[in-house]
Amino acid sequence: MSDLFAGSGPAGRMPLAALLRPASLDDVIGQGHVVGEGSILRRRVKAGALGSVILYGPPGIGKTSIARAVGAMLGKTFRPLNATRAGVAEIRKLADEARVHPLLIFVDEVQRFSATQTDDLLAICEDGIADFIGATTGNPYHVLTPALVSRSTILKLEPLSIEDMEKVVRRGIEHLHAEGAAIAMTPEQVRMVAGRSGGDARRALTTLESLALGHGDKAFEVTDAMLEEAYAAAPVNHDRSGDAHYDVVSAFVKSMRGSDADATLYWLARLVHGGEDPRYIARRIMIHASEDVGLADNTALQTAVAALHAVEKIGYPEAQIVLAHAALHVARAPKSASASRGISAALQFVAGQPPAQVPLHLRDAHYKGASQLGHVGYIWPHDDPRGWVDQVYSPMPKGSLYRSEARESGTFERRADEHWRRVTGAEQPRREPG
Repeated sequence: MSDLFAGSGPAGRMPLAALLRPASLDDVIGQGHVVGEGSILRRRVKAGALGSVILYGPPGIGKTSIARAVGAMLGKTFRPLNATRAGVAEIRKLADEARVHPLLIFVDEVQRFSATQTDDLLAICEDGIADFIGATTGNPYHVLTPALVSRSTILKLEPLSIEDMEKVVRRGIEHLHAEGAAIAMTPEQVRMVAGRSGGDARRALTTLESLALGHGDKAFEVTDAMLEEAYAAAPVNHDRSGDAHYDVVSAFVKSMRGSDADATLYWLARLVHGGEDPRYIARRIMIHASEDVGLADNTALQTAVAALHAVEKIGYPEAQIVLAHAALHVARAPKSASASRGISAALQFVAGQPPAQVPLHLRDAHYKGASQLGHVGYIWPHDDPRGWVDQVYSPMPKGSLYRSEARESGTFERRADEHWRRVTGAEQPRREPG
């Protein structure tokens, strides 16, 4: 099996993931919305008018493979550029080359391009001298220059499904068999490699390659112990500065808001396993303890604040228990968004209306001469047996900003509604569903 990965690389062999790059879009596994018949990419390739395209998505899902397949289908030489090292001279040299024979210029991690590099490259593409494909793991609308975004077709790639990942693994096994590696894996093991690769085809093939190397041409069966060894230090994909980070955080907080305890724990585990700062997670829990639970259960915020203090003291691994405690409190608690809605409505009103005058009886009366200015008439609520008196506190009609979202008798907000109805003799403003 000495020639299993023979190639032109520095070490005399090419990685399995590189060997299995598709030769055309027909060979691409998954990403049907991008490479399928009738897609914009297919139509551009068929018309021979690719122009500028940005492929956007997490690592290992085929951005470079798709770019190479497009170049082959267009019959153009594939020219990769290094985003951090390519200078103006190199870009202009490519322009001269493109005038001699057709080129497809490819830039991986194109977000690393400077504005000057981008302008030089766009000038080439706009003149029709060469086609261009850029790849990025970041959201193009956040990480790329507006000029590049406005001149490019943005195509978002998604992590491969478990079924597509199984096809990738089986294709890898077939290639290994063709090269003389008699590797045997059960369907369950194939699915494990597919699943634990997190939609990253390159990771799956790299794992498969590591399992195959070193056995010579002898037939062998992959054991569960071999798989566990391969994954012993393998992290779950989690880019703390990219879309994966924000998507997982979004799923985490929406699961808490949706009161799904299992989903809350799953997305929390993804954050913890990915090495997310426990203080950041605790801060997110604090926010949603007020935003989503709020007056329905005031102790949720107390738990969240305590969790932040706790994780600052103890850190991982024990901090994960504290975070789970606080996150589950928010997930399991009854929900009310009245505090969040109320302050949003108040800020919107303040920003859009002239400032209201403070009623005279509410103005500061703690200085000599205040009474001569008319700062009188305030009634002390504690002097009333009910602890409340009917007096004006603002020009806002009652219920203009705050409306109770009490949903059941056990919540603080419901108990408060019932208390003030008894005291005032009036129904409390409620937010109706819808």
